[in-house]
Amino acid sequence: MKLKLPPVIVFLIFGSLMYLLAEFLPVGDFDFFGRSILIKTLLVLAVVISSVALLQFYLAKTTADPKNLAKASSLVSNGVYKYSRNPMYLGLLLILLAWALWLGNAFNVLLAAGFVSYMNAFQIQPEESTLASLFGKEYKHYFIKVRRWF
Repeated sequence: MKLKLPPVIVFLIFGSLMYLLAEFLPVGDFDFFGRSILIKTLLVLAVVISSVALLQFYLAKTTADPKNLAKASSLVSNGVYKYSRNPMYLGLLLILLAWALWLGNAFNVLLAAGFVSYMNAFQIQPEESTLASLFGKEYKHYFIKVRRWF
């Protein structure tokens, strides 16, 4: 599977677009009680979910590199992977949502949705095809049982 852009680069692009949108389209400004608590909660969740997901890959002795899925030695389907097939990408989304809240522009939610859409089409679907060919029925059962994001 050849990626045109690594997921971290996609994340940085969408984060930059969010900043530019907040800077040049101030009509979407908003604030609400508990916003800072929600930002911190999203960031903590992102770090915990992503860290646990990476640790699970490490313990399973399989690759977490989305550019080299053919090197995957096992299908990780326990822990956080019982609830999300893509917890690392979910972590990136939670960081983008926290960033959107910090910037205080409601229109950034559209860019977060754009991130999900892009990742589904250009990252996750090709990964799913590769994993299905690598792990066969085991992956197909997992695919049916566990949701893509959360």
